[in-house]
Amino acid sequence: MDVCSDVKGKKSWPELVGTSGEIAASIIESEHEGVDAFIVEEGSFVSTDIRCDRVRVFIDDHGIVKEVPKIG
Repeated sequence: MDVCSDVKGKKSWPELVGTSGEIAASIIESEHEGVDAFIVEEGSFVSTDIRCDRVRVFIDDHGIVKEVPKIG
């Protein structure tokens, strides 16, 4: 079951994999009002709670997006 199924608009941004994390976060927030994008280094501890107003942007050591950013 998709907990965030009632969210309108995009729920993931596969086109941002391979781009700068800073740029990706900016694009996500500009395309989806009410969503905050958080940059997270790969391997960092993150909470397991699901929030429909959050997108985690996982980056590598060079600041490049490594996973598809998605709501949750």
